Amino acid sequence: MAMAIRELNNADGSSHSESRLHPTVLVATTSRWYPTVRLAMALANYGCVVEMLCPPAHPITKTMAASKIHRYHGLAPLRSFAAAIANAQPDLIIPGDDLAARHLHRLHELERKNGKTNSPISRVIERSLGPAESFPVAYTRHAFIELALQEGIRVPATKAIANLDELKDWIVGNGLPVVLKANGTSGGDGVRMARTLEEAERAFSSLQAPPSLLRAVKRAGIDHDVTLVGPALLRRRFEMNAQTFIEGREATSQVACWQGKVLAALHFEVINKRSAAGPATVVRLIDNADISTAAEKMVRRLKLSGVHGFDFMLEEQTGNAYLIEMNPRATQVGHLALGLGRDIPAALYATLSRQDLQPIRAVTENETIALFPQEWIRDPHSSFLRSAYHDIPWEEPELVRDCATNRRKQSSWYSRANWIKSSTPVRTPKPAPASAKSYGVALDWETTESQQGVIKPQ
Repeated sequence: MAMAIRELNNADGSSHSESRLHPTVLVATTSRWYPTVRLAMALANYGCVVEMLCPPAHPITKTMAASKIHRYHGLAPLRSFAAAIANAQPDLIIPGDDLAARHLHRLHELERKNGKTNSPISRVIERSLGPAESFPVAYTRHAFIELALQEGIRVPATKAIANLDELKDWIVGNGLPVVLKANGTSGGDGVRMARTLEEAERAFSSLQAPPSLLRAVKRAGIDHDVTLVGPALLRRRFEMNAQTFIEGREATSQVACWQGKVLAALHFEVINKRSAAGPATVVRLIDNADISTAAEKMVRRLKLSGVHGFDFMLEEQTGNAYLIEMNPRATQVGHLALGLGRDIPAALYATLSRQDLQPIRAVTENETIALFPQEWIRDPHSSFLRSAYHDIPWEEPELVRDCATNRRKQSSWYSRANWIKSSTPVRTPKPAPASAKSYGVALDWETTESQQGVIKPQ
């Protein structure tokens, strides 16, 4: 596979005159999500030097994937990011969550305001994400939909809504149900679907309202996320959008791209979710021409680089794919190696190192994948833990043990009810292999197509 890149610049502005067999990738995250560990592991396995910017006690410490760990300070986020970039001098930065992406965008904006439009920080951020002109589109949903429309992509009707009167007019013209979305939110926190006018009015008022000071303080203290402090103190309302509801199945796409060209892509239908508006826990690999074309068009239009996600709805009656939004970051499926053209870490390594991309064996032939530990936490009795490929990182037993021993702790992905459900009594497991017992988790081995184990709470 020919490389899509002819020259890479270092953070100091110099160009690579030779291939870099071990390019440096900085994975930046503000949370303790396990998927960022899996991505770091995959990148390191291909030969990247991985450095991690993360909060204290991140599960990356349970692996050997990161050569260096930089601490993320929630009360001084931009300073944390600037220091990590200066220290690591990465060839590529990959944000692992929406807040990390916003910090990178804000840091770039700050450099520009300080007259440093060509600084090493500005250059590496644009090299990693794409041109600065694309940054606002990630958070302004109706602007993103407008661009998609210009590219001839099928999208649901979407409009920015300022008040209840505009919402009523929208419903009169477009009908119900309606999906309401608040700009600047993620993880399903700012999304509501309403089937009646009364529900729509309540949802609009709730989503648009400034966050309470108590919520902002809790987010800052527990999650090290101060983004709600300003809106809470200034009583700043969220910008709102209304979108027509597409009856059907959700789909998600993750792409590796460089300067407007898609290098590798993973397209999945969502089979199970933590909650109605939450992240997926089980996905099924699909080939879909509409999804592939839409992703390629938006990557080209926005001249994107790095790792980006796109969300779709597959209409129930027609199967048509509707693009609904973009995620300017790595998602939880980005580490999966599913063959040539479907291996994001491999494509990024090949591009950064300027090495030919060799055919890579897929980790499974099973198209249905139960994401670990997401599906196990959602339901430890789930049939998908046996019928699907259960994506457990057996090569990192300390990480698996960390997932198991911390299953009851509250996290930003899983509600308290889900944690309680995951710790309910289960049937007595069969004898586990000695290698499994050695790191303190019990495994229920059953003969399945993929020969995957199911972790059981101790």
